[in-house]
Amino acid sequence: YAASGVDNSFDMDRFKRDLRIEVQSLSEEEIVFDLIGVDAAIANAFRRILLSEVPTLAIEKVFVLNNTSMIDDEVLAHRLGLIPIKADPRYFHERGPDDDPDEHNVIAFRLQVACQRSRNADGSEAMLNDRVLSGALEWIPQGDQDERFRDCPIAPVHDDILIAKLRPGQEIALEAWCEKGIGKTHAKWSPVATASYRLLPELSIVSGGSGGKAMLALPPMASMNRFDLEEGSPARACVSRPRKCVMDTKPRSAADWDSRVKLNKIRDHFIFSIESTGVMPPEQLFQESIKVLMQKAADLSQLLKDAMKAGGPEPT
Repeated sequence: YAASGVDNSFDMDRFKRDLRIEVQSLSEEEIVFDLIGVDAAIANAFRRILLSEVPTLAIEKVFVLNNTSMIDDEVLAHRLGLIPIKADPRYFHERGPDDDPDEHNVIAFRLQVACQRSRNADGSEAMLNDRVLSGALEWIPQGDQDERFRDCPIAPVHDDILIAKLRPGQEIALEAWCEKGIGKTHAKWSPVATASYRLLPELSIVSGGSGGKAMLALPPMASMNRFDLEEGSPARACVSRPRKCVMDTKPRSAADWDSRVKLNKIRDHFIFSIESTGVMPPEQLFQESIKVLMQKAADLSQLLKDAMKAGGPEPT
């Protein structure tokens, strides 16, 4: 890109100087922040890690004791696996194929629901437990889990997720085991509903006059919530809220748009959005993605050192 005047070279001192994270909004489920001073490759690495490499816990094994519902055992197990479980994965480790289940690698749930006929207060017929919801999953503490998670009991994130519908006489009885995994193995372990970013728009007014004519000179859709009048004599139009611009193509089709407003994107300023499934707070998810990226860099560094010690070719 040197021929086009774009400098893509990496400089550590410049990276340390320019790197900034500015949180714009934070809730229990979503965080929006500005990631400034990084290359698109790093921003995309965070996005991909959030989607597929931050570990969580999800139902992996289901032991069906009785299932007389219309849903097959395999479909029922699949539906259970997609229920997000609120449990901190940092207190668990992955269970290997030959590892015995214990309180450090498995979380157990019990589900036992039977549908029965009943009567309402007015004497009309009704059904009891005709809808099996995620709130019916009962956590069975293993070992010292009851003590370790006394302040934050393990449970499904939402207790109103529909698992199955039953008719009188039908019953579901099973035990489910949660295990630690990553979204790369199966989407049920992905901790985010979505993780995305966009470049911060950069708008500049090429020409627009002064005073009231300054705003009138801009396309109608562009001036709404994006531009203000600067105080002074004469007053001039200025860009006040560039992040509200979504680079819509409709206002750009207005007559003489390019002669009045110039639209660009700041190449190292990313508006990052992380929406958690509820298994972990969104700010914690980003911290975990940083740890994963740091571990990847450490592993690569160690591989290069081992290759050089083994007498392999020196890296170029």
